This record gives sequence, structure tokens and C-alpha cells, in this order.
Amino acid sequence: MRIIIVDDEQELVITLSERLGFRGIESDWAINGPDAIQLVTENTYDLAVLDVKLPGMSGLELKKKLQRIAPKMKFIFVTGHGSQADFQTGAQEAGAEYYLIKPVNIDVLIEKMKEVLKLKEGDS
Repeated sequence: MRIIIVDDEQELVITLSERLGFRGIESDWAINGPDAIQLVTENTYDLAVLDVKLPGMSGLELKKKLQRIAPKMKFIFVTGHGSQADFQTGAQEAGAEYYLIKPVNIDVLIEKMKEVLKLKEGDS
């Protein structure tokens, strides 16, 4: 499993990436949309973990751009802003099914990742 984590909090993405690495999950990270797009253009990822609020473009906008590059990639969103209802409205528009509230519990994140990727395998 290879994932990309995109969040404007650099300390968070570095920490998540390291903790996932300790569990055998390969990950790269970016702190903005353009960097994430570049990484997805150059690499293959099974899943992206995207912050809802990013500078310059929202995580939902980024998802749409990444899907054009990597149509089979799956997505999980994280948010520290707004209510669950606000997020669900935007997420439904973008087709996002999974989200987590910050601070992210690493064990919960890994479980969600496994769920999402099982769905991916079933879709193929």
C-alpha cells in the first residue's frame, strides 16, 4: 500500500508519514495542492489522505484534480474545521465517503485505509 498525505500542517504530515512507515505503510506527503499534483503525476498511489482546508484550493477541489491523473486512487479526508454536517454536504458533492476529524488517531486512520482499499479491490 502506498499513500500520499496532503495537509498544510507540515509537522502533522511528517509525523503521520513516519508513524505509518513504522507500520509498514509507504507514504509521501505534500503541504499544498500543486505539490500533491506533482507527486501524483510522478508516482503511483493507492490512496490519498487530504485535508479539507488547504491554501489555494480545497481538499475537495484537489480530489477532483487528482482523480483526473489517477482515476483508481481512493480518498480519505481529514478536517479540523467546521461541523460534521458541513463537511458531509461538501463531501457528498465530491463523492467522498470517508473522513476523520483532527487530531487523527493513527489506528483509526489505518482501519479506514484498509476499508477504502477493500472497496477498491472489490470495484476492480
